[in-house]
Amino acid sequence: MSDVTKPQPWIEDDRCHVWHPYTQMLTAPPAVPIERALGVYLHTTSGRKILDGISSWWVNIHGHSHPRLNQALTKQASRMSQVIFAGFTHEPGARLAAELSRRSPGRLPRVFFSDDGSTAVEVALKLVYQYWRNRGEPGRRLFVALDHSYHGDTFGAMAAGGVEVFHQNFRDLFFEVRRARLPFRSGSGEDLGAILERDGRKVAGMIIEPMLQGAGGMIVWPAPFLRQVRELCTQHGSPLIADEVLTGFGRTGRLFACEHGPIEPDLLCVSKALTAGYLPLAATLVTEEIYSSFLSEDRAKTFFHGHSYTGNALACAVALESLAIFDEERRMSRVQAIEALFAERLKVLGTLPFVMETRNIGGVAAIELAVDSHQGYLSGLGPRLNALFLDRGILLRPLGNVLYFMPPYVITDREVHWVFDEIESVLKTVFA
Repeated sequence: MSDVTKPQPWIEDDRCHVWHPYTQMLTAPPAVPIERALGVYLHTTSGRKILDGISSWWVNIHGHSHPRLNQALTKQASRMSQVIFAGFTHEPGARLAAELSRRSPGRLPRVFFSDDGSTAVEVALKLVYQYWRNRGEPGRRLFVALDHSYHGDTFGAMAAGGVEVFHQNFRDLFFEVRRARLPFRSGSGEDLGAILERDGRKVAGMIIEPMLQGAGGMIVWPAPFLRQVRELCTQHGSPLIADEVLTGFGRTGRLFACEHGPIEPDLLCVSKALTAGYLPLAATLVTEEIYSSFLSEDRAKTFFHGHSYTGNALACAVALESLAIFDEERRMSRVQAIEALFAERLKVLGTLPFVMETRNIGGVAAIELAVDSHQGYLSGLGPRLNALFLDRGILLRPLGNVLYFMPPYVITDREVHWVFDEIESVLKTVFA
């Protein structure tokens, strides 16, 4: 179905000049032109309404154009938009750092701001690597990560990632990573305990996506495995990095996924929903021990890392208001209600013959289809399903043979049921 009813110059500008992310530009259909968004809906230039079933790449949690977030952004813009964060500071940045530390899973008093999920991870990897050098242990050079993991698209984040199709073209440039297996899922990695027993004194740190591995296939963990990872890292003195870029801010039914253990990471990476989908912002939270290793009269021990928009005042102000919405609009209660509704509908879908497995946690529902699984992300099924759902007014972007539903928390029960009705209808049509 076409979304263009009359010629618009900017749409032609997109066609001629824009290179879209994660898109094969030769074969992909034209990008859908959106002129405004409100609540859980995107509105196209042709007047169509599309339910945003993936929170616009997992970032929009309170709905599009939320009045309180709009007001916070406008108010901050009237005072100050951006100021250098090296040697200067501002109220939104300082208050947000304090709020993140207060709400974090554990004792993580120090906050380093950056731009997006990849850079939050990049900061964490660099911090633990330099932490050991600052301590006089430069032999700690290895990192440990998990099968099916995804941590971003900058070089350090790619090296830590375990979804080969995304990053295989760059693997010759990666640092050394030991890949551990998930004991509840097939993979090529080794046993984590064996890795740390053999190489523990060489390990700089381990990175995980706690409880939910997103781009690797929406893999949901049992909480005991989260606790096991923490215990093994503690036993072998390896700092644990929790990449909560996706899982943070309620997505798994807790404010942070580490709370399911509960465990305390040594570093915590957040982004995506930090500003509720308004502005790019990320943060890496660390323990006082790691922070203290950089304090020295020797300026060479400084953490030489930064971004032009570090601690952007507009983004920090919106993030603070988003956290206030969690408290004042009882967001976590709503996520738990969504989780129960998802479980109810997935139970029925799981009985269909072409469904291999269903998974859900918090505000995420995943359906693994028993077809084309060997092709993974490159399966042609994903784009086909995406197009069929768009025709029905729903944005769902499958990961190969894994269809997932991850809407803004303000979605109504009626809208949830409608989406699941459409999912069931589309799947029965495709696999008839």
